[in-house]
Amino acid sequence: MKSKKMIKVLGLALSGVLIFSALTGCGAKKDGQAASNGNKKIKIGVSMDDLRLERWQHDKEIFEAEAKKLGADVVFQSANGDDPTQMSQAENLISQGVDVLVIIPHNGESIAPIVDEAHQNKIKVLAYDRLITNSDLDYYVSFDNVKVGELQGKAIVDKTPKGNYFMMGGSPTDNNAKLFRQGQMNIVKPLVDKGDIKIVGDQWAKDWSAEEALKIMENALTANNNKIDAVVASNDSTAGGAVQALQAQGLAGKVSISGQDADLAGCQRVVEGTQTMTVYKPIKDIAAKAAEMAVKMAKGEDIQTNGTVTNNGKKDVPSVLLTPIAVTADNMMATVVKDGFQKFEDVYKNVPADKRPSK
Repeated sequence: MKSKKMIKVLGLALSGVLIFSALTGCGAKKDGQAASNGNKKIKIGVSMDDLRLERWQHDKEIFEAEAKKLGADVVFQSANGDDPTQMSQAENLISQGVDVLVIIPHNGESIAPIVDEAHQNKIKVLAYDRLITNSDLDYYVSFDNVKVGELQGKAIVDKTPKGNYFMMGGSPTDNNAKLFRQGQMNIVKPLVDKGDIKIVGDQWAKDWSAEEALKIMENALTANNNKIDAVVASNDSTAGGAVQALQAQGLAGKVSISGQDADLAGCQRVVEGTQTMTVYKPIKDIAAKAAEMAVKMAKGEDIQTNGTVTNNGKKDVPSVLLTPIAVTADNMMATVVKDGFQKFEDVYKNVPADKRPSK
């Protein structure tokens, strides 16, 4: 009797073990399926240089919308152009357990250690728009920034093939600023060597600041007795500062000047005639592509690059480089306005109605 009772208890215990094993086994299988099927909610951390600049507000909105379409949550942090703040924020995103870290670096060199820190936590890193140098970076997405500079140089050279040129560089801590300059000089230097163009000044504007560009341009005009025929400015913000200085001397519209980013103020100056051109980098393209890449990185899926690699000083980084577009008053409607990047009413706000193009 006792023996039968013990057998019954052991049988029940064994059944419980088998049931528990089956349940836990099913649970593990279910979790594994969820991960492999991509059902786990992906969390993307985005460390942004400076949301105070109009350009990056566009990127944020489009990236977030696209990531949500792909089923991911996004956490944004903006460093307001400060290196230690960006490092601290990136570390915070890592501590939050993000699956992928997307970084728009203020300084591509100083943020480099965060790549190793992310990898130690099994987090991959995507550099967005600006390269992170000397690091084991996973991927890079941007526009062809040498091409951007070439578009700027060509537009100014076409309009002003001879004369005194002032080179207005961007932020010296931004690797893109160096690439823009490389492209600009690809176009300008042959004419300098020929003697048609004389570079009468060359300075870089800290943090792409319009205020800094204004001071630089004021000093350049004074030093050259206002004899400047063209300004190769690397973005719309620095162009805006330069145009302000030119206006004070009655030279706005008389001096050719480039820009970049198709900021609203830059587009307005282009159609009003005080800025020669801007470079439109379709933000919807880069933001959507970056979101797609980040989600694939989180899932461990293959990423199709366009066959390019970018050497960051430590390795050749697999890259997706998109094509920029030169924009003048002639094709503003067919590019920036048509894409909805800027509204017709806003761009042509200061242009008399009878001189506006038809919608």
